[in-house]
Amino acid sequence: MYEGVVQDVIDELGQLPGIGPKSAQRIAFHLLAADPADVRRLVHALTELKEKVRFCRTCFNVAQSELCRICTDPRRDPAAICVVEESKDVVAIERTREFRGRYHVLGGAINPIGGVGPDDLHIRELVARLADGVVTEIILATDPNTEGEVTASYLARQIAPMGLTVTRLASGLPMGGDLEWADEVTLGRAFEGRRVVSA
Repeated sequence: MYEGVVQDVIDELGQLPGIGPKSAQRIAFHLLAADPADVRRLVHALTELKEKVRFCRTCFNVAQSELCRICTDPRRDPAAICVVEESKDVVAIERTREFRGRYHVLGGAINPIGGVGPDDLHIRELVARLADGVVTEIILATDPNTEGEVTASYLARQIAPMGLTVTRLASGLPMGGDLEWADEVTLGRAFEGRRVVSA
């Protein structure tokens, strides 16, 4: 335990996800030793983050105005919506340069144990976006874990009656992996997602 402000900073840093007590202590002492101009820039960036960044009113991705840059891009295909859990997932998919449609950020995944139900996510807003008849395909890109699977199944049941094509990202074996180390679920997904190999 340290005195006063140092301990206050360690305690606040420790509240951040992925930052344990030791990491919080290291960061606090790094900031204490850092050039004051560097610390001021960090404080300014954090203040700007809270004052200027909001969520897109259409897709709930991070934005600095009413709409995010993807929703305002006329080159994006409005007929395909990729549904993801968090804004960081949008960035990951954009890095692949494979998807040219639009997104919908749920704000998490269904997790009854964690107290997160369908009403806590942006599912109603997604269904409302589908009402105009422009969208023809929904790509479910939730995480390949229990919560992501539950969320994808729930969304598929909600969307199926609308007559839209509902697809799920394929998941399976990573490149460079050995079959003997793959768990049953991953191996099963790899079989489900198999494709024809052309000669």
